[in-house]
This record gives sequence, C-alpha cells and structure tokens, in this order.
Amino acid sequence: MALNDCFSLTNPSNPHPGDLIEVFRPGYQHWALYLGDGYVINVAPLDGISSSFTSVTSVFSKKALVKMQLLKDVVRNDTYRINNKYDKIYPPLPVEDIIKRSEFVIGQEVAYDLLVNNCEHFVTLLRYGEGVSDQANRAISTIGLVADAMNIFSFLGLFAKRQRSKYCLQLTEEIFWN
Repeated sequence: MALNDCFSLTNPSNPHPGDLIEVFRPGYQHWALYLGDGYVINVAPLDGISSSFTSVTSVFSKKALVKMQLLKDVVRNDTYRINNKYDKIYPPLPVEDIIKRSEFVIGQEVAYDLLVNNCEHFVTLLRYGEGVSDQANRAISTIGLVADAMNIFSFLGLFAKRQRSKYCLQLTEEIFWN
C-alpha cells in the first residue's frame, strides 16, 4: 500500500511525526498522535471495542490501553484533521522526544478518566509535556451549568413550597380565629 493511501480520508495534507490528529466521531472527537509511516499512537478502552460505542464504553472505563495503529484503522469511515491547536499556548517538544515518549508507553495500560485523563489529555501530554483537553473542559463547564440550573430550580421549588406553606398557615389562622 502506498503511503498516500493512508491520507485520502478527506484530509488535504499529510501529517508529520508529532502532529495531533483529531478524529470526528459521532458526538465527540477522538485524538491520536502521528508517529510516521502511517502510524499513530492513541488510547482505547481495554475491552477492545472498536465501534461507535467506544465513546459510551469510555465513560465507564478507568483504564485504557496505549496502542500503535495505522491511522486509517483508527479513523475508519470518520473524518479527521491535523489539529495542533495548542501550539501557540504550549511549545511542542522536539519531535525526537515526542517519539521516544510515545514508544515508551506503547502497549501499556494507563489510567483513564473521561473528564481529567482522556485521549486528548494523553496525546497533548506526549506533544507538549502538558495534558490538556478543550473537550473535557467544555464537558466540565456543561456539567457545572446543569448543576447550577438544578440548584436554581430546586431553590425555586423550595421557595414556592415555602410560599404555599405560609399561605396555607395564614388561611388556617384566619379560619381558626374568625
């Protein structure tokens, strides 16, 4: 198979070793790091599920397996792009260091948490020495907003209940005293 066969997946340019690869799955993005020769490193749930249910599985996973796979096998029928979006904030490590760090962890089980240690955290840690994830930050913010909304509704519900109780007490007093 020619090297270019790996990159005809709606991506206009070829990745370079150390590039972050963002794969667009239904409802979320999966992240990998390009190693060269058509291969990437990424984390996957230990059960080996390789379908659209991977995101559901990852919600409950506490461990993941670091895999070196062909980019085309990771992308499957989804689309992807090279996305080194953090380069302006975090300077990338030298490519040789990124590759060495990657080779060291291939095949290892690693801790996994959707919000604080996911696939994006993993590859950004390899590229920058800093694990970051906008996707997780958005999820945490959304969870915070939902919790705030629930607190507001709860408060309003309690407030309305107290108002009803106060009104009922006033009615009872008026009936009793009149």
